Amino acid sequence: MKSAGIIGANGYTGSELVRLLAFHPKVELQFLYSRSNAGIKVSDIYPDLIEICEMTLTNQTEEVDILFLCLPHQESKNWLTENPVKENVLVIDLGNDFRLESDFQDRNFIYGLPELYKNELKSAKSIANPGCFATAIQLALLPLAKEKLLKNIYTTGITGSTGAGQSLQSTTHFSWRNDNISAYKTLTHQHVDEVLKTLNQSNEKEIELHFVPWRGDFVRGIFTSSIIKCDLELNEIQEIYQGLYQDAAFVTVSEKPIDMKQVVNTNRCAIHIEKNKDTIVVHSAIDNLVKGASGQAVQNMNIAMDWEENTGLQLKPIAF
Repeated sequence: MKSAGIIGANGYTGSELVRLLAFHPKVELQFLYSRSNAGIKVSDIYPDLIEICEMTLTNQTEEVDILFLCLPHQESKNWLTENPVKENVLVIDLGNDFRLESDFQDRNFIYGLPELYKNELKSAKSIANPGCFATAIQLALLPLAKEKLLKNIYTTGITGSTGAGQSLQSTTHFSWRNDNISAYKTLTHQHVDEVLKTLNQSNEKEIELHFVPWRGDFVRGIFTSSIIKCDLELNEIQEIYQGLYQDAAFVTVSEKPIDMKQVVNTNRCAIHIEKNKDTIVVHSAIDNLVKGASGQAVQNMNIAMDWEENTGLQLKPIAF
């Protein structure tokens, strides 16, 4: 058994990690860190954790083998500066601090997209977990990038309210979100640079990504649709996708239309491709808190620790 600690355990991604690690056969939770809720049982904040995890949140850390950082964006660097971590500890950051700039102090953070960087993640000691929209878009487009077929991409994506984090905002109130939909950060979303950094490493032409994200009237999940010009036949495109993802533990390329409920509460990504004349649309669906955050962090941990990739992640989707 390896010991693990979670910094920021009271947020959505942190509490999702608690749920996953509570049933992981190779990990024992050592501490759950929270400045704002220290002294409170995590099950008092999330009653679904009653009898699953009754640990009390604390503002003190302990030495562990694996450390997860589930802090607001741009706070992980500050935390690591104020709280030095031994070099033999596996650090997995779920924020965006190290996705674009990987070097920090004596650590080099490996970008944690297993479908592309699995070899680099083996024995890694510092991992930058991808963003949720970035995960869905990259998995949808990576096969085309590897075939150098990308240039101009037009993507729309819709996400649940948990994508905005736990802090209450005007656009996360039930009375605003219910029966409502809106676009936000049009063409300026922070995950665009992250996506382009990955795709441009595989594609010989400089890619342009025009991304419009939407707030959805649901709690969790992401569904994206990317429009690309492509002269290949649909069966050729499907062969490219099947070839790249044939050994991927959590990516399914479906010939049938997909929907979000196929993946919510799982670490899976479902992909479906459609074509009309010289235009293709690649749809992808993930759970923003699992494959888009905490589940992918556990997947990265499994790879880095040389465990079976799906350990602790054999989850059933919520169909109804």
